Amino acid sequence: MDTVVRKGFVEGVSTAPPSKSYTHRALFCSSLALGKSQIGFPLWSRDTEASVNALEKLGVEVNVKPTCWLIDSQGFNDSPSEIFCQESGTTLRFATAVSSLVNGETRITGGPSLLKRPIEPLIECLRQLGVECCSSNGYPPILVKGVGNITGGDVSIKGDISSQFVSAVLLIAPYADKPLTLKLSTPLESKPYVSMTIETQKSYGVYVYVEEDMRSFEIKRQSYKPSRFTVEGDWSSSAYLLAAGALAGRVTVKGLRVDSIQADRKILEILKAMGAEARETSEGITIEQSQIEGIEADLSDCPDLFPVVATLCSVAKGVSVLKGLGRLRFKESDRLAVMADGLRRIGVSINTKEGVVEIKGGMVHGCTVNPENDHRIAMAFAVLGLAAEGETRILNSECVDKSFPDFWNVLESLNANVRRLRNE
Repeated sequence: MDTVVRKGFVEGVSTAPPSKSYTHRALFCSSLALGKSQIGFPLWSRDTEASVNALEKLGVEVNVKPTCWLIDSQGFNDSPSEIFCQESGTTLRFATAVSSLVNGETRITGGPSLLKRPIEPLIECLRQLGVECCSSNGYPPILVKGVGNITGGDVSIKGDISSQFVSAVLLIAPYADKPLTLKLSTPLESKPYVSMTIETQKSYGVYVYVEEDMRSFEIKRQSYKPSRFTVEGDWSSSAYLLAAGALAGRVTVKGLRVDSIQADRKILEILKAMGAEARETSEGITIEQSQIEGIEADLSDCPDLFPVVATLCSVAKGVSVLKGLGRLRFKESDRLAVMADGLRRIGVSINTKEGVVEIKGGMVHGCTVNPENDHRIAMAFAVLGLAAEGETRILNSECVDKSFPDFWNVLESLNANVRRLRNE
């Protein structure tokens, strides 16, 4: 499916979709807790579906209902054979770690873009924990030969490639034979995502001691307890709705916690710094169209914000500088390159060098954009299309199903000029 977006005024109120990151974490914590758990208001998307399927393959029963999922875990199957993670990087990393607790051999694989995402740092760490595992030159597929336990002790892992490697080890650490100390050999980026993992673990009765600089984590042997976990609204997906308000009208998003530890809560700070009219009330967060200014921002801890922040910078007055973007080449696409190509097509002056992007704002015009199956790029150009002259056509726009399946419906509910085209 392709989608055409035209310039127009958007206005309305929308409820934030549930957090994808918290849904993943709650699913895996529930699977590690023997007994019955509940997850309230989870996100159903292609990525979270991948995690549900992975856990069912491991022998966990997941009863998916519209507003509440029931998870019954009585331990993992021996030798579940193969887990297919679709295109979900979180599922891949978490399932790889959890497979080390299985008695037997598990093959973890995924779709084409997932096979291009690195896994070697996690593999190396699992080997330090006594797990026999291998990959295809540092990339999926992965073969894990579990023996039902991990050894514990002092282990190290890189922190500057993906925070999901750290989260994956933390998830299984409570079941080590002895206390586990995880030390980072490089500084941790995307720190808030690790904090989200630790917060979710705490909801399931597991406690992690963290050094102040997040370079070391200590976990004693303990057990997850069944829990009732409620998923909060997703700042990552809501950022696109808030940006639509800033560029093309007035949008209120309900259901976002302003005290959330989600990394992408920073979008509100960025919008305010750019001069957007922002109001926080009991009704939600309202962003209203205004003349926004260029900004200098470090996105090291929130790299997923890059596409939406880049769209804001594209129409902002002056030059913007965005830093901390080196890891974007490891996303669903080479996100930095694909985003830069699309912005140039739409009339934006952009320069990229060693993880730093410079964008000169100005007038933008519609064009055809191939998001390369990257959900965040598709949503970013949909928002930018609301401010562009002419038509902006987004190819394979159904890729938003990865994280925000209702995105196009929500845009239409805000009176966006959106036309969906069924490919013949």
